[in-house]
Amino acid sequence: MAESLERQDVDEDALVALAERISAVLVPGDVVVLRGEVGAGKTTFVRAAARSLGVRERVTSPTYQFARGYEGRSGDRTLRVNHLDLYRLEGVEEQDALELDEYLDSDSVTFVEWAEPALGLLEEPPTLVEIAHVTPTTRRVRVSGPAAARLLGSL
Repeated sequence: MAESLERQDVDEDALVALAERISAVLVPGDVVVLRGEVGAGKTTFVRAAARSLGVRERVTSPTYQFARGYEGRSGDRTLRVNHLDLYRLEGVEEQDALELDEYLDSDSVTFVEWAEPALGLLEEPPTLVEIAHVTPTTRRVRVSGPAAARLLGSL
């Protein structure tokens, strides 16, 4: 069974801290899929992880643009950090898949919200971050996949 990390009663500060911990074990080529209802904290997670990966620009939800790319750092090298939001896509056609491939390259870390239309394009299993409301101010967060295994292996 795949390793996973689960936290209960996560407030916004704890969600930011968890995103920073996860980003510390991400490597170029990683894809992080975020699942959760609207307002669960997916973009908050991405914003904190991107900042931890050296992104200095303001990270915003790309809902109406589908994708945004940022320059970050991994050690002493430049790293592309991508943020995709596929909420408005019903499916991914062949021509769309070719455009999405630009964001799923081995020199980038890519975060994908509402990823279901594109899951078939992923060559490797992604890290999955599931965020669910517990109360209006707290969440339950479950992280599984490669980044969770790396994080748990470093403890």
